[in-house]
Amino acid sequence: MSDATEQPTPEADADADAWEKACAEDLAEEKARRRAQYGPPPGSAAEELRKLVDAVAEKLSGLQSPLLGAVAQGTAQQVVSQVVKQAKAAVEPVVERNPEVFDHLAAAGSELLAAYRSAVERQEQRWTQRSSGAQPGRAAGDGTDPRDEGPEAPPPGEHIDLD
Repeated sequence: MSDATEQPTPEADADADAWEKACAEDLAEEKARRRAQYGPPPGSAAEELRKLVDAVAEKLSGLQSPLLGAVAQGTAQQVVSQVVKQAKAAVEPVVERNPEVFDHLAAAGSELLAAYRSAVERQEQRWTQRSSGAQPGRAAGDGTDPRDEGPEAPPPGEHIDLD
């Protein structure tokens, strides 16, 4: 189509539909392949929280303590069951009303972890450069402190900027 006023031909529509259909089929095949290789993809953060609460509840209800007698064991299981029910009752309405909040919290947590990891890695590089004798003309472990060398020496304590 060279002119903007020209109408698409039925052949062009058929080609576009065929292309769209082929892409959708390829995408479905790729998703099926990944599901077979890696298992089902994780759900939303809210779904994962529900799964976590259910898994913890299942583990807690199945715990047997050899220190407790038979009567105390039954009472302990009742207490655990009651606590699990209360926890589910508290979590479920929040998850139902605000499922996207958990996605945002998960993303924020990932960002905080990435920032922390970056700051720690940079600081580790500084420490290893100092302790490995990375300064020219000096052998590691020669008994001199690299901080004793005038204005180029780093301060004894460094501020780690997390911005």
